[in-house]
Amino acid sequence: MAILSTGPIENNPVSGVRPTQQVTIRLASRAEVDSVTVSIQGYVLSTTRTLYVSEVISIAPNEAVTRTYFADLDAFEFVFGTDVEGVEEVGISVWGKQASGQLVDAHRVVEHEKTVNDI
Repeated sequence: MAILSTGPIENNPVSGVRPTQQVTIRLASRAEVDSVTVSIQGYVLSTTRTLYVSEVISIAPNEAVTRTYFADLDAFEFVFGTDVEGVEEVGISVWGKQASGQLVDAHRVVEHEKTVNDI
């Protein structure tokens, strides 16, 4: 299994408001024949690491899927798991957004910025 992680994302308040209130995750399958299964785990980071998002998504060939999760937290991390064969078959991007939907540049993670581990 391949594990991809955003790493810890700090989201401390600025003038009483956190920059990011929600996270949008975009998954795009590059597979031409088989579906790809991706697990998504979101963690609240404080003095402990607490799971608050847990979802498994099956993505059809050439399908794109979007999920939006709560992220009005001081710190968070998202971890994605897929079959080793599937890691090259799926593109994943993570976008922090304000309540208005405006992107937060500091909280965007695109494909080449994620940490990858094969297990």
